[in-house]
Amino acid sequence: MTLKIGILATGTTPDNLIETHGSYADMFVNLFGQAGYDFTFITFDVRDDIFPESADACDAWIITGSKSSVCDKTSWMARLKDLILEIYDTGRPIVGICFGHQIVAEAFGADVNQYPQGWGVGLHTYQLEKSVSELSALDGRFTLNAVHQDQVLSKPDQAEVIASSSFCPFAALQYDNRILTLQAHPEFNVAFETRLLQSRRDAPIPSTATDPALVELNEASAHTDSLQVAHWMAAFLQQGRRH
Repeated sequence: MTLKIGILATGTTPDNLIETHGSYADMFVNLFGQAGYDFTFITFDVRDDIFPESADACDAWIITGSKSSVCDKTSWMARLKDLILEIYDTGRPIVGICFGHQIVAEAFGADVNQYPQGWGVGLHTYQLEKSVSELSALDGRFTLNAVHQDQVLSKPDQAEVIASSSFCPFAALQYDNRILTLQAHPEFNVAFETRLLQSRRDAPIPSTATDPALVELNEASAHTDSLQVAHWMAAFLQQGRRH
């Protein structure tokens, strides 16, 4: 039986990039396809107040990134936090990415706000704080693209830190075996990250952040560990088959 994954879309790709790269939801579909998974997906545009009928409408859930800030405290964000807690109670797994990582943390009482050291953009490498079998070939670390100004600033009581860096101490969090969240973007490839930073240079991201990141992204050796992380996320989401 095919796993049915609900994508809770909290944002989408900028207009000038969506034709080439697809929406954020599309990027997850493509990433899991590249990794060899034949999942079924249904997308809910929660920022437009389109929500699933119930927390058990799908076997597992993904919360995407967004240009919105958790600090905006909009009505749809409040509704999403309620849904996160409802899904948690059902035991159906959730994977949250960037904004998704942050709003899950806030739903569990953590402090989320702008990071005093500024924007995190480009290729970021994170140290694993515990063993992850799907990442065993990566020597205790993994690299993904990041684009964020906000961060989780305090660890939720229910969460365990799975990965960290000096810039992002709470880079990956796991809540029991029910929720896995990452600050960085496994769904963003080098080509998309490059175009995104080029389009956002100076507005809203200062060139002092984008320019060094773009230099690194343009190097021949630039790569991410997105496929390996896709296997990690897939293994976590497939716990939904037990329901």
